[in-house]
Amino acid sequence: MAHRYCLTLDLVDDDALIAGYEKYHEAIWPEIRKSIIDSGITNMEIYRFDVRLFMIMETDDSFSFEKKAAADAANVKVQKWETLMWKYQQPVKGAVKGEKWVLMDKIFAL
Repeated sequence: MAHRYCLTLDLVDDDALIAGYEKYHEAIWPEIRKSIIDSGITNMEIYRFDVRLFMIMETDDSFSFEKKAAADAANVKVQKWETLMWKYQQPVKGAVKGEKWVLMDKIFAL
């Protein structure tokens, strides 16, 4: 059974940094793509409006946020990517200290 999660994050309000962030996402590192797929994420899209990012993740039953976090913590290349991305990212209001992408609550479905 597929699951869908929606998450949000803000970018630093700087046109050059926003352009740099988008450039990195035109062709993410192969190791990052592999870590995403290996975690059970079957589809991922990120949208931007101004500095606000919105991610839609679709996963299979093997996915869990806990397993993904543990695998990411053990992956040197993922840690390098995440450290690099913090140059461009900033937490949304209400995020826990150190938290990046924040899970959004579904409030409507048709």
